[in-house]
Amino acid sequence: MKQRILIFLMNVAAATSALAQSDSLQLQEVVVTGTRAATDVRHLPMTVTVIDRQTLTEQHQTSVLPTAMQQVPSLFVTSRGMMGYGVSTGAAGSINFRGISSGAGQMLVLIDGHPQYQGVYGHSLADSYLTLMAERVEVLRGPASMLYGSNAMGGVINIVTRKAPVGRATSTNATIGAGSWGTVQAEASNQVRLGRFSSTVAAQYGRSDNHRPNMGFEQYGGFLKLGYDISDHWRASLAGNVTHWNASNPGAVSQLKLENDQWITRGEVSLAIENHYQRTSGGLSVYDNFGRHKINDGYNAVGGKPQTDLFRSKDAVAGVSWWQSAQLFEGNRVTVGVDYQHIYGRAWYTNRETGEVVTTKQRLMQSCHSHENEWAGYVDFRQDLTSWLTVDAGLRYDHHSTAGSEWEPQVGVVWRALSTAELKASASKGFRNPTTREMYLYGTANHDSLRAERLWNYELSWRHHLEEEDLTYGINLFYLKGDNLIQTVAGRNINTGELENYGLELELSYMLIPNLSITYNSAFLHMKNPVVGAPKQKSYLGLDYRCDKLTINLGYQFVKDLYTAVGDAEQKEKFNLISLAATYALTKNFSLWARGENLLAKQYEINLGYPMPRATFMGGVNVSF
Repeated sequence: MKQRILIFLMNVAAATSALAQSDSLQLQEVVVTGTRAATDVRHLPMTVTVIDRQTLTEQHQTSVLPTAMQQVPSLFVTSRGMMGYGVSTGAAGSINFRGISSGAGQMLVLIDGHPQYQGVYGHSLADSYLTLMAERVEVLRGPASMLYGSNAMGGVINIVTRKAPVGRATSTNATIGAGSWGTVQAEASNQVRLGRFSSTVAAQYGRSDNHRPNMGFEQYGGFLKLGYDISDHWRASLAGNVTHWNASNPGAVSQLKLENDQWITRGEVSLAIENHYQRTSGGLSVYDNFGRHKINDGYNAVGGKPQTDLFRSKDAVAGVSWWQSAQLFEGNRVTVGVDYQHIYGRAWYTNRETGEVVTTKQRLMQSCHSHENEWAGYVDFRQDLTSWLTVDAGLRYDHHSTAGSEWEPQVGVVWRALSTAELKASASKGFRNPTTREMYLYGTANHDSLRAERLWNYELSWRHHLEEEDLTYGINLFYLKGDNLIQTVAGRNINTGELENYGLELELSYMLIPNLSITYNSAFLHMKNPVVGAPKQKSYLGLDYRCDKLTINLGYQFVKDLYTAVGDAEQKEKFNLISLAATYALTKNFSLWARGENLLAKQYEINLGYPMPRATFMGGVNVSF
């Protein structure tokens, strides 16, 4: 089957190459994630999906992840309730892509190109990726370690933050809504542009009882970005975001928990200076992604005893990133960069009554304190050989203070067979360094011999936009093979695991009539070793109606063979969901909105033992001026 599809794509490309027009190449979507410098996505050998702010906000989701899951084939995010993902045992929010999981630290989330993950455990923190800060989201499918280093072995989600639009002095927006299970969400933002100065400030609040007892969630979030145009070519910016949430975990329905509570604070600050000239552009940034965690592991509702200790941790991923891209000659682009990271993590227990550090033998074995350093240099060379053919090659050298060194190559070619179509082929390597937890925490710790996990990804894609029909379709074939995966064997973490996945991704968007469009994507995945939270098939069909006063988004999601447990107790889920969101503008500055999810009231689970809510509804108002 794979060979037939491959032959078909090659034949299509060969048949259309004679029609290529060197004078009709048009600038398509401009992205920064796959190259650091703003680049036409049609010149990049990797596949990047761009989700703009209109798409992110029109369903009134507080997190970018639900919308990203709709828009990107193969991307699946685990969930357990109406609001809040949580952390620790029973948590959701694991981002799975092509069978690669952010829960294992193999999928990287970025904010303006800066890595965002928990410094002790190495996983992403889903509750901190708020829509309020996002101008757009760019999802790079496949390894991006050549540019972004460790944890990007499966791909990256880059949240590009907002900045005040040119040509408007000030704008303010506020929205509030309420709905099922005592759920409330509110957000306000203000943007100012005065001459060379610009600012964006936003705040968010959300809470929900959720649909099960002892499953409450409450969150506060804020974002600030200040920018100043030093000249026509130089710009400086200061950005920061912070999120605090309190979450309770009721446990699986077969083993209910009490007092399983979490108090989490995550944030980041960054300072950047950028330059933009006709033939060169670059930037230097300093950032610090930090977190404070306090967790009560709770106790079984039947026969259990309350915990006397609280788990505490604090961590930081701080770094410096420099890159510069230049056009040395016609059709050429060379990017060089240097990255440095300091990864700090500390975990310990305190007595919940006195607050004193617990120093029993057992708790000392479950504690750690580490400082790791990572530095890297990379170069990427891209050349347009003709108006319809581009080649790209990149190489990164990465050194970790404990795990050692890795070389990360990436190669690709783009054949623009038509002015509106391209065939891409790429091969890239990804890796993930061992985490503080794997090296120092618990009895399975091993800091003497753990090395990086490794993965190779091979991809072939075809994308075509038919302008007259306003139709765009695409197909991706991928094969990835990984080794050196860290697993616990005989009570010790060692590099022994393997993975081998391959699959197919389909995409289509079509303007049926003016104001009414359809989007469709589907992914089919085969995994040699199944992974929890990764479905074999995932499809999404969306109908979007937009006019001056009314916006309607109707969505249908189908998921088949979603693994909720693997091994001897393997379990899979199959479900289909319908959602609807609508906004109606009563006046220029005032609108009403409503959202319904799981409108068929289906019964299903994504996390084993955590039934999802039946039909839920939200509604509210939006004010802008």
